[in-house]
Amino acid sequence: MTILSNGHLWKHTEFIENKNFTFNRNKILDSLSKKDIDDAYLSISKWENYSPTPLIELNKLSKELNLNKIFYKDESKRFDLKSFKALGGAYAVEKVSKDYKEIIVSTATAGNHGRSVAWGARRLGLKCKIFISEFVSDARGQAMADLGADVIKVKGNYENSLIECIKRSTENNWQIVQDVAWKNYITVPKYTMAGYTVMMKEVADYIDRTKISHIILQAGVGGMAGAMIAGVARYLKNTPVIIVVEPDSAACVLESIKTGKIEKIDIKRESLMGGMSCGEVSLVPWEILKNSVQYCISLPDDDIANTMKLLGNASFSNEKIIAGENSAPGVISLITSCEDEKIKEKMQLNKDSNVLLVGCEGDTDEEMYQKLINK
Repeated sequence: MTILSNGHLWKHTEFIENKNFTFNRNKILDSLSKKDIDDAYLSISKWENYSPTPLIELNKLSKELNLNKIFYKDESKRFDLKSFKALGGAYAVEKVSKDYKEIIVSTATAGNHGRSVAWGARRLGLKCKIFISEFVSDARGQAMADLGADVIKVKGNYENSLIECIKRSTENNWQIVQDVAWKNYITVPKYTMAGYTVMMKEVADYIDRTKISHIILQAGVGGMAGAMIAGVARYLKNTPVIIVVEPDSAACVLESIKTGKIEKIDIKRESLMGGMSCGEVSLVPWEILKNSVQYCISLPDDDIANTMKLLGNASFSNEKIIAGENSAPGVISLITSCEDEKIKEKMQLNKDSNVLLVGCEGDTDEEMYQKLINK
């Protein structure tokens, strides 16, 4: 032990097993169909500058944790947007604008989704309105403005920005391109999720005959996690153990899995994992997550900066990885699970395990990234 044996205690807040766990491929693909998934890959793989993002082996970490392989899907290399969200919002913009070339698209965002929508709108020559909360950094807002979007700052949190987006879009007949579903607003979030499944296609193509035994998925409103599970149902022959990780201040999937129904969290403090600081799971992913997730784990913010630093200085692998604050939780939850003998045994993490982690973003906010790794 070298990286992990310096007396530092890696923390998790809560760990639960899903009493309603049952992985049903057909049911999953009823929520996000094979056609939706295949259409997304066919379209996105034809975009200019498309190439699969790297799957990096965290060989130093797997050795320390006594696991066979740890694969890290590095989305910091996704187009010029440095985030998996480039796949979702931009694809949804393409779908909704197919027959309407004069539409104005709008969205509410904490950062990466808005960048994807703005980028997708610019690709197609569309006007774009983006609503952000007062907690979104100026750098993130500027990144969207640089892509040609009209960025509107709203007092309050993400939810306030979404309410304002819906209100103004309804008044002005703008087309909302949101990654969150609600009653009578299902189709566009499905397009967004279908875009995210491209990651799983790339993983399946890369690993070929290596069986992934465990997948750890970050959840905010659950879109990426639900999409990756739909990708598992579509592309993998085996069924890995699926674990969802969230900030302990916004563990809406964990709380919903506990009761078997959507639970709304009152977020008392914003997590460093800003893109995951969401109070309520979205309807479309919930239909997938409620039965397909086997375990949930929640984390404090304590280890985020340190993990970003360790990834960045090649402590976990042979190469340096630029990982944003929302990329760290997968790594942290794997370490803390392996250091807790009961959890390790429960999840059957052992020397034969091949674990997939999603490095969902790079330094999408460069100032914040530098601040955290220099802590």
